[in-house]
This record gives sequence, structure tokens and C-alpha cells, in this order.
Amino acid sequence: MAIEIRTIESTEDAHKLEEIQRRAWDMPDIEIIPGRTMHAIQFNGGLLLGAYDGEELVGFVFGVLGTVQGLHNRIDQVAAARLQLYSTIMGVLPEYRNRSVGYQLKVAQREFALRLGVRLVTWTYDPLESRNGWLNIGKLGAICHRYVRDYHGELGGINAGLNTDRFYVEWWVTGNRVRGRVGHNRRPLSYEQLLGGRAELINEAEWNDEGLPVPPAAFAESEANIVLVEIPASIQAIKERDLELARDWRAHTRVLFEHYFAHHYVVTDFARREDEQGRPHSYYVLTYQHA
Repeated sequence: MAIEIRTIESTEDAHKLEEIQRRAWDMPDIEIIPGRTMHAIQFNGGLLLGAYDGEELVGFVFGVLGTVQGLHNRIDQVAAARLQLYSTIMGVLPEYRNRSVGYQLKVAQREFALRLGVRLVTWTYDPLESRNGWLNIGKLGAICHRYVRDYHGELGGINAGLNTDRFYVEWWVTGNRVRGRVGHNRRPLSYEQLLGGRAELINEAEWNDEGLPVPPAAFAESEANIVLVEIPASIQAIKERDLELARDWRAHTRVLFEHYFAHHYVVTDFARREDEQGRPHSYYVLTYQHA
């Protein structure tokens, strides 16, 4: 049966979202957004979409209207001119992952924004989560030039033990990049195509005796127009086996992204490949803004 995306309007379904958060993120109760809160915000114009398999609610996306940061002191900018949709949280039941449910929810979220006349949707995610990078940057066409340290402070569940650094991404829903990705007219370039276009890999990972990727001691400070940044294909697998190595990846990429964002690079794409040994690799594509 096909997944149907529709607005969650009943309090009964809104309360089901609490269990989805527990199962999707292994989230402690203290960190769960109450269903009644999401229902109240939806009732007053917020975004609350559910993914339904028949009558079963299997995923959701929740968002609130806000204003673009940095313009609050501009008295000539009315609120409507600064409007954005902040996507607060999205969750999908574990058994429905890898079935494009999250992608369908985000596409429906874009349609919601377009109906409101909102051009910009923003959200945060862990830049070390390769699966989310592929969805957000590669498939949806979002971009990022802002890195936020410890965005959520200390968290439990799957986030426990690792600083909650986040990418703050921008999804310009009326732009050509997003239209091309969502319409499947502009697919991400392959790793080989990127290297053929003179992209430079600045932090090639090595592999330890446990078969886990290890970040290099330092990254290259390149001036190329396009650079590739390697991240683990599965940070959660690394956390389960070697938490200190996961922390090394966080420290390494924190400094790297802050350096390149300060030098006017923007995350514009995502690439994946398998090497000759069958090991998975994941890469962010950073483009110099003035190239």
C-alpha cells in the first residue's frame, strides 16, 4: 500500500507522535515534544503532516513559522518579508526507513510552504549523519553555510555521548536547485564526476584494524573552487563500537566546516561511493561562493 501524506488534525493522532519520537530517535521522555503542543501549533497555522500506511501513522514532520535571523532590527522589514518555515522535527518509525517516507514528507512540506508563499524552509541536522546528508543536500537540494556548536546541549537516545553540533540548512523552495532535485531533473554528480571537474578531497579517511574510518590528523586548507569533505558512512555504527573515534570525527569536522564556512564556502551537494574493498564512503561537496 502506498504511503499517504496528510495533515494531522486529530488530538488522537497527535498523541501518537510521542511514541514515534521514542522509537525513531530512542528519545527520553523529557526531550519529547508533547502531542498536544504540536496539535495546538498546527491549529494556529503551523505545519504538522503525517505519513500514513493505511490508517497507521508511521512518520511525521512538524514545523513552525518564524522570521529570518539577522533582520530583527530592520524597521523597514515587515514580518511577512522575513517569514520562514522552521522545520522543527521529522521522525519515521524504524521499520519504515529506507522507503522514501522522509523524502515524501519533505516534498509535502515544500508544497505547504509554496501555498503560504514562503520561499525559505530551514532546519538543523547532525552533519555526521550520512543518511540525512544524502536526503537533505543530495536529494532535496538544501544548502548550508552555517555550523552551530552544541545546538541542543546534552541529549540522550542516539545522540548521547556526542556533542550536538548541527548544520543549519536553507531550503529555497522556489529556486532552480530545489526544483531540479525534487523534480528529478538535476541529479547529484558522482564522486568520479566531481574529481573529473577538479574537485579536491581535503580529508581522506584511513581505516583502522577494526575496519572503521578514521579522520586524518589535519585537513588540507585548499583554495579550489570545489572541495570534498569525507564523513563516516555510518556514525551510529562507529558510536556503537568506538565512542572516542566518533568524538574524533566530531572534533575534526567541527574545525573543518567552521574554517571553510568562514572562507565563504557553501555545502551544495553530497556524494557516495564504494571503494575497491567494498567499503562505503560519503562526501559533502563545498563550493566557493564567488567562483
